[in-house]
Amino acid sequence: MDVAVAGNSTPYNRLQELKAFDESKAGVKGLVDSGITKLPKIFVRPPEDLAAADPVSDNPAGAQFTIPVIDLDGLTGERSGVVAGVRRAAETMGFFQVVNHGIPLKVLEETMAAVHEFHELPQELKAEYYSREQMKKVKYGSNFDLYQSKYANWRDTLFCVMGPDPLDPQELPPICRDVAMEYSRQVQLLGRVLFGLLSEALGLDPDHLEGMDCAKGHSILFHYYPSCPEPELTMGTTRHSDPDFLTILLQDHIGGLQVLGPYGWVDVPPVPGALVVNIGDLLQLISNDKFKSVEHRVLANRIGPRVSVACFFTLHLYPTTRIYGPIKELLSEEKPPVYRETSLKDFIAYYDNKGLDGNSALDHFMISR
Repeated sequence: MDVAVAGNSTPYNRLQELKAFDESKAGVKGLVDSGITKLPKIFVRPPEDLAAADPVSDNPAGAQFTIPVIDLDGLTGERSGVVAGVRRAAETMGFFQVVNHGIPLKVLEETMAAVHEFHELPQELKAEYYSREQMKKVKYGSNFDLYQSKYANWRDTLFCVMGPDPLDPQELPPICRDVAMEYSRQVQLLGRVLFGLLSEALGLDPDHLEGMDCAKGHSILFHYYPSCPEPELTMGTTRHSDPDFLTILLQDHIGGLQVLGPYGWVDVPPVPGALVVNIGDLLQLISNDKFKSVEHRVLANRIGPRVSVACFFTLHLYPTTRIYGPIKELLSEEKPPVYRETSLKDFIAYYDNKGLDGNSALDHFMISR
């Protein structure tokens, strides 16, 4: 729709501007490289979003809502203490950080360096990987929901489906190929450990969630958030919860990730060598609301680039006939199912079509009573 911009006789055609940005294949990094000092209108949050109360957490009772750090070194000793810590975090805030997780610091550092190296390639080299094809396993782009969202996020992403079918390394950009394959291998091992702990935290056998294929597939997203000329007008990532079972996130020292707590937004502070873990929508669904998939967001920042690496544990669009609903062992007369059963394909389709609109996809799958 054409809209006349105040003080400007030229009508604003949003779709045309979105297409121009998309077809440039240059992403947000390309805009920054062009020397812009003002935010293009497609990135500006609507007035109602900017005007909405957006408090940073201030608990009047004085109790601190903080993201716990769980030391996995404890698994060699008193495992029940680690399980209890995971249970507490998964049931309340849906987020925790892990240290002594087994992935060498050198691998973490090389992975972060690879994100910079790919996104800072010359535009024409990155453009070869630019795509909005849903089934493409390796693709670079900006805003998966560009045409659905109310405003675009200040972020570029290299998206790689690493499993369950092994990815042919040749599909990955040469500059980050070896690092991506090694990080994928290491994070998959960690995922299996975490699903074991989460199974026990639900009172189930350690291999229960893995037996449901929760750890069978994963995708890795290499996010790049360039410095922003007007960060107060946009977001790095709009508030959302994740459409997977579990997310493991490697973030750099810049920060900007926030979780929605009971009294407002809470920073997830970067902890050297730690990985951030959060419960996804699908794990909230199958745990019948016992575990919480909590909304989070990333602020845009004048300081940048900020980089992060998100690993989504999900089969994504892999063809599977498995249907997911609340785990039978967790149900009783007092605790009937909260959600209806769904295929992963239907869940992902609903999530992607909806885009990051600030509403949970889980609401759509709730059983009305």
